[in-house]
Amino acid sequence: MAYALLASLPPVFGLYTSLYPALIYFFFGTSRHISIGTFAVLSIMVGSVTERLAPDAAFLKTNGTNLTEEVDVTARDSYRVQVAAATTVLGGLIQVVLGLVKFGFVGTYLSEPLVRAYTTAAAAHAVVAQLKYIFGVSPTRFSGPLSLVYTLVDVCSLLPRTHPPTLVVSVVSMLFLIAAKELNSFLSPKLPVPIPVELITIVAATLISSFGKLNSNYTISVVGEIPSGLSPPSTPDVSLFGEVIGDAFALAIVGYAISISLGKTFALKHGYKVDSNQELVALGLSNAVGGFFQCYAVCSSMSRSLIQESTGGKTQMAGVASAVIVLVTILKLGPLFQELPKAVLAAIVFVNLKGMFKQHSDVVTLWRRSKVDLVVWVVTWVSTLLFNLDMGLAASIAFALLTVIFRTQMPTYSVLGNVPGTELYVDMETHREAREVPGVTIFRSSATVYFANADLYLEALKDKSGLDISKMIIYKRRQEAKQKRRQRRAERRARRQAKREIRAQRAATTLPGAPVFSVEEEAGRWRDTCMDENAAAEEGQAWSERENGTVFVVPTSPRTPDGQCRWEYLKGADQDNTSIGWMSELQDGDTTTLGSSSDDTLSRDLERVSLGSLGKWTWDIHSIVLDLSTANFIDTVAIKTMKNIFQDFSEIDVDIYMAGCQASVVEQLELGDFFSESITKSRLFASIHDAVLYCMNHRGASSLSRYEPSEDMQSNTKL
Repeated sequence: MAYALLASLPPVFGLYTSLYPALIYFFFGTSRHISIGTFAVLSIMVGSVTERLAPDAAFLKTNGTNLTEEVDVTARDSYRVQVAAATTVLGGLIQVVLGLVKFGFVGTYLSEPLVRAYTTAAAAHAVVAQLKYIFGVSPTRFSGPLSLVYTLVDVCSLLPRTHPPTLVVSVVSMLFLIAAKELNSFLSPKLPVPIPVELITIVAATLISSFGKLNSNYTISVVGEIPSGLSPPSTPDVSLFGEVIGDAFALAIVGYAISISLGKTFALKHGYKVDSNQELVALGLSNAVGGFFQCYAVCSSMSRSLIQESTGGKTQMAGVASAVIVLVTILKLGPLFQELPKAVLAAIVFVNLKGMFKQHSDVVTLWRRSKVDLVVWVVTWVSTLLFNLDMGLAASIAFALLTVIFRTQMPTYSVLGNVPGTELYVDMETHREAREVPGVTIFRSSATVYFANADLYLEALKDKSGLDISKMIIYKRRQEAKQKRRQRRAERRARRQAKREIRAQRAATTLPGAPVFSVEEEAGRWRDTCMDENAAAEEGQAWSERENGTVFVVPTSPRTPDGQCRWEYLKGADQDNTSIGWMSELQDGDTTTLGSSSDDTLSRDLERVSLGSLGKWTWDIHSIVLDLSTANFIDTVAIKTMKNIFQDFSEIDVDIYMAGCQASVVEQLELGDFFSESITKSRLFASIHDAVLYCMNHRGASSLSRYEPSEDMQSNTKL
């Protein structure tokens, strides 16, 4: 009845909610110890829906006596019951459908820090909702974001109008409950059954209120009429489904998360198994069927479940026994509680939420254990307080998933080394005893590789291996392009040389004794031989020995009487240039020195520029092993990244191998057309150690002189 007030429903509907769902769960549930019924968090969530769709302002009527407006309580409560029933039935149907499609794992998205923070914030909502009964005031009901803040501000503004008799009843009830519960905790080891503190409080308050006529003498609000007997089932208002579908989904998820977490706790303690999908169906049927009998959303009650388990309950027959007691109360004892003050019920709710408020200590615990879980806890708590229960839950789940994405997108990348004497490979930065395998880099990511971190994986691999692939490939391609240009120039040179020889032969036939020669070595000698026509044969022999000259001249006229000859530069050089130590003869702008060959130039270029200036020397690393044991799936983006890794590193003569792939990952690689003629399954190894042994045998001969493997590795290598 107290939790029915949280749902903004007449108290008797709390009794209905504790009867029908418990009987349905008895037939379909798999947990033996949880007690199905009302729960504070779900009651508050239902209350937010009923008061949003059925506010007091919508049911005002004019009092014919004094012409003042007052709330039509009967019409309001009747409509709120319809809203609660429709929300409950829809939430139950959602749970049944999710259970039938094997979606029971949905509860795993609600982590323990999230659930505890959510219930803690919900306890704050429950306390604020009960303040009007504690102080006897009538604040305005707010809904939507910041409704808690607005309600609290409104209650504080109404504190000067506090009803003193109601406040006295509330304070006395809370003091009695707190004292009795502390005594109960102290005596619990000696008592076979806990003392029913709440029941004693309700009975005593009802008797005092009835004999003292607190309602008529002090205008203390009481429960009012509680009808005897059971109400017939009725079909919920289907037209309301569209307005409450979001709230129904939130109720379905939160209720299931609370029930399955408590059920698994008891199952682990007592050694049996709880079927998550069957639990989802059972809870859904309990809500759906209960909604036809004007019940509101239910789940496992923590307090009742703990009492039921601690008193020796071992099956759901204990839940049936409690349902029978509720049935007797509805049929015969209900009218006896009509004089029960609502302030007492509010005090019961207030005191029972003490355990949830203790969960604020999670902040200190999580600060020491996990900063990420702490952030999830704080964000859930703040968003639930500010955005209300439904929107707060959605924001909390979204943020929790973002933390997972963030942690998988920014994993820890490490280079592994071998522990001498073992087949273990551990992070070299955190384990000093690990030794690097010469020529082999073993790379591991702490998270699976997928679209969100594929590029980061590639960049981390380049950084950890010390090989700047981009620069090295660019340098290699430039060198290849230069080599091709030099070859083309050499071919053009050969063709020009052939033409020169032909011209020289023709000139020799027309000008006997006029040879073709190289300028830099033969120019001076030619001047001398021009005055001696008998030296023509010797100069022709000198040309054949210096055929690799780069700039050539031929005489265009015979020796004049003064001993001078006219020269023609075949490459069109400046005839007046007195410095002929070098001349440009390349059409593409490249230059070479006279008397040097293209091969000599290439050698000097390779000596000046080396891959050592770009990072590690290529001969220091010949193989890279990618440890994919942490990957439980791989998508198309990651497959494309892996292909690029194989192709890029192969261009600089570094082999890539994959180790520790699960069967499902290999299957996904096959479906993604990862394997080809260049990337075969021979690149896959069951373990890192197998891959390392293969690398050492395949390309590690030059490294073995510096690396002394363990005895086990030596024996495996021999095998």
